[in-house]
Amino acid sequence: MSNTQGALLVTGASGHLGHRVIELLLENAPGRQVIALTRSPSKLADLASRGVEVRAADFDQADTLAAAFADAERVLIVSTDALERPGHRLQQHRSALKAARAAGAKHVVYTSLTTPGPESLVSLAPDHWGTEESIRESGLGHTLLRNNMYTDYLLFALPHAVQTGKLVNAYGAGAISYVTREDCARIAAAALSSEFSGKRALDVTGPAAVTQAELAAWCTELTGRKVEYLAVDAASATQGMIAGGLPAPVAELMATFMLSGAKGQLSVVSPAVQELTGKAPGSVRDHLAANRAALG
Repeated sequence: MSNTQGALLVTGASGHLGHRVIELLLENAPGRQVIALTRSPSKLADLASRGVEVRAADFDQADTLAAAFADAERVLIVSTDALERPGHRLQQHRSALKAARAAGAKHVVYTSLTTPGPESLVSLAPDHWGTEESIRESGLGHTLLRNNMYTDYLLFALPHAVQTGKLVNAYGAGAISYVTREDCARIAAAALSSEFSGKRALDVTGPAAVTQAELAAWCTELTGRKVEYLAVDAASATQGMIAGGLPAPVAELMATFMLSGAKGQLSVVSPAVQELTGKAPGSVRDHLAANRAALG
């Protein structure tokens, strides 16, 4: 790409997704100026050494944001993890959007959620929907990346299922189009560095929607240990997660994903990853097979 094109800016650059997006930009968009925003610049010495401009920014401190977003032409706003009180994350996103617009950014890419509208049963969906609405109202060109659940996180739940022989949750017969974090990073980097200047919302999914019964069958196949799926109600699933060591707020959040999945809200399958990156998204079974040792 021409090095006369404007700077690409990534927020949340110290996080797994943001950091990986920047690595991909360095590989696939040579010559582009890349700006990384983080609350902890010292954590990004590796990127700074590769020519990335690392800037300190705190979405809770509006006076830090004007300088942080300066000169950025295209901006990736990675949704924050500020979930401790309702509305906090939405306010952070709006502050970032305001700063990006004031800085003259022409296009905003945002990491949203599958089916984020008012019908969603996921408790954090209103933050995403509110952010999407603010982006639409801003008049800026935008790409809304509605990421499905990370395939990667299955490796937290499935080893216990293999150990006990039972995969227990409240997804029921609902299918989930799990997508790897790597594929989410690849499509975010592609959207950010592209020349697309319009307005779009893209579902970011794996190649197929997968049921819990299928997950149990793959665990059985890959480990040689029988795993069965047991569907329970959301309250029972929540208590089980808490008993297993999850903090109550996290368990309660996960239960809302289960309710959403059970209703079919997370089953959409999209070709977006293939279309934007030129490479098909990874499948759940392949990911589990590649991480066979982690299953137990």
